[in-house]
Amino acid sequence: MCHDNDGIYRVKLLYMILVQLAVDSDTEAVANQGFKLGCISCKMRGEVPATAAVNWYFKASDDDEFSHLYSYEDLIGDVIDPRFYERLDWNGSKQTKDLQDGSIYILNVTYNDTGTYQCRFNRVLMYPNYEFQTNASKTIIINVVPRLTRGMASIFSEVMMYVSIIGLQFWLVVEMVYCYRKIAAAGEEALRETCSFPVPVLHLQIPLS
Repeated sequence: MCHDNDGIYRVKLLYMILVQLAVDSDTEAVANQGFKLGCISCKMRGEVPATAAVNWYFKASDDDEFSHLYSYEDLIGDVIDPRFYERLDWNGSKQTKDLQDGSIYILNVTYNDTGTYQCRFNRVLMYPNYEFQTNASKTIIINVVPRLTRGMASIFSEVMMYVSIIGLQFWLVVEMVYCYRKIAAAGEEALRETCSFPVPVLHLQIPLS
């Protein structure tokens, strides 16, 4: 990482963008079948330890407010909304508290499941001297249909997802090159200062007898 405020700011900004980038879920669910609600929130630096909690919320088409649907934290999942008892499974990251995939799976979809779903990631990055908290959310509008159809909006959304991922990876490479050049320039400057440091000359006077 660069040792200047501008570089740190750019890296943090890139992290926030990557964290909030989530793979789009389908928007049509088929009645009486299973359906996956996808929600992915990735870290920029995998070597930084972290913990995360995922909470899902649901607002039916005839509801005015969101209700707490599901919670997953410390390897424990909890179905909170009674409308989804015994019909909801965790489909995200396994055997880790550092969650990056917060997807869930609805069993035996009904027409009453039509509505708006919201996934919320709460992550804590644990650095040696401090902790950094970040939040990310994703909203998915689901329509339950008798049979599956795929429209142009879904295809366009998938294409844009891959374009965004490639663009952000290119940005990350540019940031890494920028940081490397800054560090190399700082090292050369320090070397020049060392070489140009005046060496004291001692003049000794030896008395003649």
